[in-house]
Amino acid sequence: MWENHILQICDDHFFYEQVENCNMPYLDVMKQYDDDRDLTDYDFNKDGFGPPSDDLNKRRLAYRHRAVADKYKKGLHNILDQDMIKSWSELYDVTDSYTDMWFSAARACLEQCAVGNRDLASSTVSTNDAGDTIFQHVNILVTSGSLIPSLVKCLLFRLGDIFHSKNVYSSWEVGKLQCFSWIKERFSGPNVQFCVIGDGWEECEAAESMRWPFVKIDPLPNSYHRFPGLTPKDLGHYISVVYGGSDEKDIDKLAPSGN
Repeated sequence: MWENHILQICDDHFFYEQVENCNMPYLDVMKQYDDDRDLTDYDFNKDGFGPPSDDLNKRRLAYRHRAVADKYKKGLHNILDQDMIKSWSELYDVTDSYTDMWFSAARACLEQCAVGNRDLASSTVSTNDAGDTIFQHVNILVTSGSLIPSLVKCLLFRLGDIFHSKNVYSSWEVGKLQCFSWIKERFSGPNVQFCVIGDGWEECEAAESMRWPFVKIDPLPNSYHRFPGLTPKDLGHYISVVYGGSDEKDIDKLAPSGN
């Protein structure tokens, strides 16, 4: 059922049928080709997008990426009809119950990590209510899946407000180490700290190469790394082991990767 919803929304609303063979590691990668044209009346079905991969078609792809980011920001409730929303909501609740509240627990953990930051792509820091310490918590998703379906999954799994579209990366072609390197460059600074949460060997090895703490999670019952159950306090322990005390540090959290 999830696969049907994902593919239908990808094709009907996020240009996946057109861009399936043009997977990019993140939406802004084509931004240099975007001339900021008004896309209000733009006909994506008649602009001739396709091979070859010349500057004209790169611009057309950039248009699609901009439109995807706009739709992502608006959310599925502004895209889908009521019947589809009802079906999606019922499927979400059934899946959440069947998986021992995996969906809601993951969202709760990420919300706690990003408390005070509603625009996760922003560089503006927020003040922690516990004191005068300044923090910026940023949740970033690095997935082994292709970009457009991964963005749609974020929306379907009710994580659209947790992961800004600019903070979703696809390692499909480039690998997770390359994605981590881009993220480190993007959020470079003397007091920036990273923490990787994941269930796969690739993100574990990439985190080790970057010298970032890695928190392993496992959805299987009775697992030592069982999730749900992970809390910001747990993450703080892993971070302090690698970075030491973090009372006056900005912390960028690299959120669960791999699926």
